[in-house]
Amino acid sequence: MEQFNLKAIGKIQVNDDGIKLLIAKEYIPALTNIKDFSYINVLWWFDRCDNVEARSKLTEKSPYKNAPELLGTFATRSPERPNPIGLTCSYITSVDYENGIIHLAYIDAEDGTPILDIKPYTPSLDRVENPLMPDWCSGWPKNVEDSGDFDWNTVFNF
Repeated sequence: MEQFNLKAIGKIQVNDDGIKLLIAKEYIPALTNIKDFSYINVLWWFDRCDNVEARSKLTEKSPYKNAPELLGTFATRSPERPNPIGLTCSYITSVDYENGIIHLAYIDAEDGTPILDIKPYTPSLDRVENPLMPDWCSGWPKNVEDSGDFDWNTVFNF
């Protein structure tokens, strides 16, 4: 297969001060006008799952209640996948252009995770009005805003 070279544009910082995207100095100009968007799509690298075993996993024992017992990797958001790329739609709380910092309300990545790219969330490209979902996850929240208040313990087996 074809090989690609990726370069991290920064790191995710998660600590008691909140969640921040720390953008490398050379990429700070790329943040120009990002504050005009309320949400961004953050592509990040599951660096703690970047090994031969995790990249070889093509099926997953379902972590979801009421789901099929076995799911294909591409039918999950598992970090164990051929290319360990994560994607999170995140709400921007503020932007520090001078220091290259985007403050977020939430991201499902760990402290120190490399950032691959940032794209603005735009409904014309990122929103599907009536997506089809399997029955086992059709009761999940319909948007990011409601996901924060949802009891995810009712969904997962762990």
